[in-house]
Amino acid sequence: MEDVILDMMHITKSFPGVKALNNVNLQVKKGEIHALVGENGAGKSTLMKVLSGVYPHGTYTGEIRYNGKLCEFKDIKESEKLGIVIIHQELALIPYLSIAENIFLGNEQGKNGLIDWHATTAHTKELLVKVGLHELPTTLITNIGVGKQQLVEIAKALSKKVQLLILDEPTAALNEDDSDNLLKLLLAFKKQGISSILISHKLSEVSRIADTITVLRDGSTIETLNVREDNITEDRIIKGMVGRELTDRYPKREVAIGEIIFEVKDWSVYHPLHGDRKIIHNARLTVKQGEVVGIAGLMGAGRTELAMSIFGKSYGQKISGYMYKNGIEIHVNNVSQAIAQGIAYVTEDRKQYGLILNEDIKRNATLANLNKISRNFIVDENKEILVAEKSRHQMNIKCSSILQKTMNLSGGNQQKVVLSKWIFTEPDVLILDEPTRGIDVGAKFEIYSIINNLAKEGKGILLISSELPEILGMCDRVYVMSEGRITGELAQSEASQERIMKYVMSK
Repeated sequence: MEDVILDMMHITKSFPGVKALNNVNLQVKKGEIHALVGENGAGKSTLMKVLSGVYPHGTYTGEIRYNGKLCEFKDIKESEKLGIVIIHQELALIPYLSIAENIFLGNEQGKNGLIDWHATTAHTKELLVKVGLHELPTTLITNIGVGKQQLVEIAKALSKKVQLLILDEPTAALNEDDSDNLLKLLLAFKKQGISSILISHKLSEVSRIADTITVLRDGSTIETLNVREDNITEDRIIKGMVGRELTDRYPKREVAIGEIIFEVKDWSVYHPLHGDRKIIHNARLTVKQGEVVGIAGLMGAGRTELAMSIFGKSYGQKISGYMYKNGIEIHVNNVSQAIAQGIAYVTEDRKQYGLILNEDIKRNATLANLNKISRNFIVDENKEILVAEKSRHQMNIKCSSILQKTMNLSGGNQQKVVLSKWIFTEPDVLILDEPTRGIDVGAKFEIYSIINNLAKEGKGILLISSELPEILGMCDRVYVMSEGRITGELAQSEASQERIMKYVMSK
């Protein structure tokens, strides 16, 4: 057992009404990349929070042995002292502090209550070299992209002399280049003897770099696979995750496309703070009844900015252009007017903008259309319950009840609540911004089925996605954006990853 760095045995953890972990076992070897996979709600993040002390000893049953010694962590600081460092999906960085200040926050370099800024800067430079980040230590976090912020988090982990690095969906918000660089960094750490536990729904990444894969399902350990010896395929992993073969990742639908329901012409948008900086340049697009239209492009291409500016001018200033619904020009100057015109927007950031996390499913599901369940500005709670229960069953939201707080739902089920909220507004045009980001293949299939059903009802769907297989598998037509411009339009029969990437690289 000398090569084993971590042994978690018979871990059981319960929340009110839910057993999140049931007799889970996990063993990680020194210097390996160990992937932890499973559907949303399978218990992956919960298990890692138990390991790192976020859920302290006494709140779970079972045993944790690290480097052969029994560990009973009371908080995250105790696990970090031993070199166990967790990087959560939501990055824990303070935007208006510098890179150096973030890296050593709570671990300041100095003595007698005084920070040694010379030492802080010098150590930061050393750490940035190790993670391949070419930025000044004084650079503010708010001035660097998400990919670079992820590297700052890893540099922060290295500053704590990490031996076991836990990464929860580290590439969920990254583009392909940043994801590739991060995976190469993990392989470099492996050569240095650092062990990693990787939680990811991107099975292509798991297959590429993992040595071992442990599959969780419904809070239990299903199996542990040796990637190199067993020649593990993505389909094999999926079977373990969902308990069945998933032969087609994109559900079939009968395509019945009607007339143009929504059109935008000559749409231009300027930056909300920098009025001389044009973000969207004369965009033009159409959506037909029953059609799923994709918008592809790299991060920063302007896809979200375009969508938000269309949705009641939620983004930008000096917005100009024309918007038509069923051939008639409409004027939409705020979100209320957008909703009234039958336009809905599902944000890419469900936790910050899509949900009120400390409210229950019932309240979130009806929030966008309270007028429908109110009289004289008073919400009819019986109607609210009926709407929420209907959404729960139609969307197959897995929860203890509609009174469960959305913060305690899995990512996939949170996304279903967000969709429920906007479907309750009865939109004709639904803009979906990265609707499957950070959710597993099983939940993705359910979301895709919901999208297809909405299209079957005659709604027009605009689908923004960074995953080209998703764009190709779901869309009837694809627009490609680059640097704020729509550079190409492809019918489904013409679309391929190569052709899309050609337009992505166009100026």
